[in-house]
Amino acid sequence: MTDLRPVGYIIGLLITALGIFMLIPAALDLYRGDPNWQAFTESAMICVIVGGLLALAAHDSLGQVLDLRQSFVLTSGVWVALPAMGALPFMIGAPHLSFTDAYFEAMSGMTTTGTTVIPKLDDLPHSANLWRAILQWLGGLGIIIVAMIFLPVMKVGGMQFFRSEGFDTLGKVLPRAREISRALIRIYLGLSVLCCGAFMLSGMSFYDAILHSLTTISTGGFSSEDKSFGAFLGAPEYVASVFMLLAAMPFIRFVQLVKGDAGPIWRDPQVRAFLRWHLYAILIIVIYRLFRHEDPFWPTLRETIFNVVSTFTGTGYSSVDVTQWGHLAFVILIVVGLIGGCTASTGCSVKVFRYLILIESIKAQVRRLYSPHRVTLIRYDGHPVTEDVVNSVMAFFSFFILSFGLLIVALALTGLETRTAVTAAWTAIANVGPCWGPEVSANGSIVSFPETAKWLMSFGMFLGRLELLSVLVLFLPRFWRA
Repeated sequence: MTDLRPVGYIIGLLITALGIFMLIPAALDLYRGDPNWQAFTESAMICVIVGGLLALAAHDSLGQVLDLRQSFVLTSGVWVALPAMGALPFMIGAPHLSFTDAYFEAMSGMTTTGTTVIPKLDDLPHSANLWRAILQWLGGLGIIIVAMIFLPVMKVGGMQFFRSEGFDTLGKVLPRAREISRALIRIYLGLSVLCCGAFMLSGMSFYDAILHSLTTISTGGFSSEDKSFGAFLGAPEYVASVFMLLAAMPFIRFVQLVKGDAGPIWRDPQVRAFLRWHLYAILIIVIYRLFRHEDPFWPTLRETIFNVVSTFTGTGYSSVDVTQWGHLAFVILIVVGLIGGCTASTGCSVKVFRYLILIESIKAQVRRLYSPHRVTLIRYDGHPVTEDVVNSVMAFFSFFILSFGLLIVALALTGLETRTAVTAAWTAIANVGPCWGPEVSANGSIVSFPETAKWLMSFGMFLGRLELLSVLVLFLPRFWRA
């Protein structure tokens, strides 16, 4: 029988911390004289009480080291429990959502997906929009820590490669998990502050700069405006593009950079491929748009850079209607959304690392066809990749494609139009954010979706954010018996 007390203790502490964070938007509304502060105060009290009681009930497990099974349960349990508690302010106060809608909004925030069910963001109290941004910021930080500490140990989707002798990011940069977490938090905070300052210098108000810095560094994409970044055209788009790119790069490289070693970030194959593929996508779409529409060059370049970076990194901001760019441009955006950011970043989707392993595996297989007796090694950054890593990556791709297809079918069965079902499944399983179709409102809200579709998308966001396999393994009876 698995001892779940250590898991309950940690989740209890995290729920309590979430309640404390609710006091920030409560203080903002109290300062502005908005009565919505009461909803956040009440929600904070509920979280502190529930979280405190849960931690107290499991306090005798303090000091125990989590085993592998407990680690799997913890990573999934956190992303189920925290959205449930984070949804409270949306139900108790404005916008007074149902539990389904509130849970969807909180799950979209915590997984940094960015899809919304709120039809009028402009009318929300400042506290509600700030809470949406805080949820994404906390979710982004949690995702980095999980990717650096838990997933390599759990050997999910090839992540065990990052514990190997050739590429030991955990052992060679900082020896202990607590120190890794502290270093990552400092980098995350530093980038958030720099992003906020840059937004203010580009012309944003203090409130908008804070809110959008939180959702940019987390690559979340929630905005306080129905137009998203269409309300901040010009310099803010370039600022957002730079920081979205930084947020989707391996944060462990920034730790090394701060420690005085700039070499690893430039030599990292992920970073080089990530930037190179961005350049390819931007060039193709800019040339296509210029020849197809004969649009002015500089606005076309700015719009393309911003929206490609936003989709590629899984942030999900939009500044224009990209469906008007033409079929080729739209297909490229869908493809880059299925690539995502680098491993150990806030970026979403499959991740660049896995595509690099896939490409090298295909090359190795082709070489074996014309030289069957040749010893062919798959290498990454000059280091050999073991068979278990390759198999894990291939298993991830298989489950990703299967889950994507099943989610499309399930959403279509709820009555959604085909294009809506495809883009809704894409945005959920890849944690990208935007969704297109006749059922989607002008500001990108899916408020008119059936409740079943919203729950399916919530599960898709949860599944995609936790790298699929770490969730699916919980449904195997052998996992609990072993």
